[in-house]
Amino acid sequence: MSEIVTAAMMVIGDEILSGRTKDRNIGHLADILTAVGIDLKEVRIVPDEEDEIAAAVNALRSRYTYVFTSGGIGPTHDDITADSIAKAFGVPCEHDAAALALLGAHYAKRAMEFTDARKRMARMPRGAVHIDNPVSVAPGFVIGNVHVMAGVPSIFQAMLDNVIPTLRTGTKLLSATVQCPHGEGVIGGPLGDIQKANPETIIGSYPKYGDGKFWTELVVRSRSPEALEVARSAVEAMVAGLSKSG
Repeated sequence: MSEIVTAAMMVIGDEILSGRTKDRNIGHLADILTAVGIDLKEVRIVPDEEDEIAAAVNALRSRYTYVFTSGGIGPTHDDITADSIAKAFGVPCEHDAAALALLGAHYAKRAMEFTDARKRMARMPRGAVHIDNPVSVAPGFVIGNVHVMAGVPSIFQAMLDNVIPTLRTGTKLLSATVQCPHGEGVIGGPLGDIQKANPETIIGSYPKYGDGKFWTELVVRSRSPEALEVARSAVEAMVAGLSKSG
């Protein structure tokens, strides 16, 4: 049987929920995980509230192989992700000695004061392991199956590059696309029959519009090349049959 590895993402921040900041990390994570054979099954967006973050983390980490978070690990008072994750795991949140040394050296090199606010970026749950940050030095961290990363897209992406090689990956999901000149109202019934007959596949239909016409893009996905080909052929035959009858 194919090994299935699953993941969830938690986006943290009032600025996302208010619309002041537009998330750019969900799509990037989805692309990267799909490429390595990990199924992103759920995304939650939560406010900067400790209890909400802790509850969401506990719900997700018990259900999926991996959890990835973005946001809330900066130097300001509302950056409470580290405290919230510590609460979820029932451990203290404290300054990490290695992170303090790393950040202290970074600010000394730049002739900048290592303020208490900046020291906040060295706080993490006891027992957490660093995620290296090649962009701005302040590390993310891993505790259990939860990977905690920055919300700034360039930093999130750099951290994720360091995380991916450490993950257990599954069998990659293969896909094939069939272009259909008919709308979903026409193909809904026969496409549903094909899906029922091919349970090892996932068949999606995506309406399109252009040049004054509607059409549908049909995407067949499966971890089995053989199952993918059987379903793809059935979908192509269905489209051809409808085109002839139309």
